[in-house]
Amino acid sequence: QVQVVESGGGLVQAGGSLRLSCAASGSILSINAMNWYRQAPGKQREFVAVITSGGITNYADSVKGRFTISRDNAKNTVYLQMNSLKPEDTAVYYCNAHTLGRPYWGQGTQVTVSS
Repeated sequence: QVQVVESGGGLVQAGGSLRLSCAASGSILSINAMNWYRQAPGKQREFVAVITSGGITNYADSVKGRFTISRDNAKNTVYLQMNSLKPEDTAVYYCNAHTLGRPYWGQGTQVTVSS
């Protein structure tokens, strides 16, 4: 079992920045990748960024150059630094711990970007 808890969401003006955190606990060694997804109102949940256990990262085209995913292994925490935020980044952001057995999702954190 893995538990993930997101934090750091909030309201920010367009052009601003936020840093989301995702703290993992439980069977940490079973995690092979940590992902961020987001879901805007009326839309499907979409992939944002991933960091693998080997440190490889990948991003959705819509956030490349603006968002950075990183991790602190000592804290079992993954971060999503979001810069140059746009109104279209408004969504609930979810953290996902990917294991061989199944993915584990957090409850999500709301990010609202005002124009």
